[in-house]
Amino acid sequence: MKLKQATRVAAVAAAGTLALAGCSSSDPLATQSSSEQSGSGKVVVGSQAYYSNEIVAEIYAQALENSGLEVERQFNIGQRDAYMPQLENGSINVFPEYTGNLLQFFKEDTEARSSADVYNELEKQLPESLAVLDEAEASDQDSYTVTRKFAQDNDLKSIEDLARVEDQLTLGGPPELAERPYGPKGLESTYGVKADFSATGDTTVEDLVAGTVNVANVFTADPRIKTEDLVVLEDPKSLFLASNVVPVVTADQSSTLGKVLNPVSEKLSAQDLIDLNVQSTVEKKSAADIAKAWLASEGL
Repeated sequence: MKLKQATRVAAVAAAGTLALAGCSSSDPLATQSSSEQSGSGKVVVGSQAYYSNEIVAEIYAQALENSGLEVERQFNIGQRDAYMPQLENGSINVFPEYTGNLLQFFKEDTEARSSADVYNELEKQLPESLAVLDEAEASDQDSYTVTRKFAQDNDLKSIEDLARVEDQLTLGGPPELAERPYGPKGLESTYGVKADFSATGDTTVEDLVAGTVNVANVFTADPRIKTEDLVVLEDPKSLFLASNVVPVVTADQSSTLGKVLNPVSEKLSAQDLIDLNVQSTVEKKSAADIAKAWLASEGL
């Protein structure tokens, strides 16, 4: 995917700096303005206070270190209103984000929904000091999910297949789902699927497994998708706002950082992110160990 037109001149300069670094012992980012703002030639990688986001941040950090760059970690920062100013002023240079959620941060009333539309709109809405690199297939967004048995019994692959199910459908999710545009009303208007609604809240997955509901609103990176053998239904009509994992970076370093992080995004699949989260929540492995093993398995 293309970077913002406004960053291309700076990106060429950054690439030239990297080429010179191969012939010397100096840090390739040391002369760039954002590095001066952070107080060193290090690339500063941040993360939210959320285990899944920290794992992806650690993958970025180790990939950058493996490429020869010096990295400083600033993890567990908090929510966007806490870390976005640090990204904008260059004191943090790399941050794992989610395209749809980040787009809504800058444009709350966006009508973009598909991955491509969300990404393109996000590029336009970002401050000039920031850029997005390639997005991954991996996402952390709303979905409609069913048990594997229910999927097999009814030959389900996508949300639209639910219209063929003869059994009464009951949709489980947080109470607010009842009024969300992608809730029961959106399900019917977009896909022609009628479903009763049950406000299952924190027990949504448990209710789905128990059969209290047969369709559930589950986030796509939830480790229980693997541990409970659930199936995320495809969303061909983009009922849900796409929210793919994407590195947000300092714009004048986008070319340099993209050489390292774009291959990471190319490899990071939806199933990978679920598996990584299982290693954290079930196997209790550290983010550093999880990241190291994944990078090695992907030849990165």
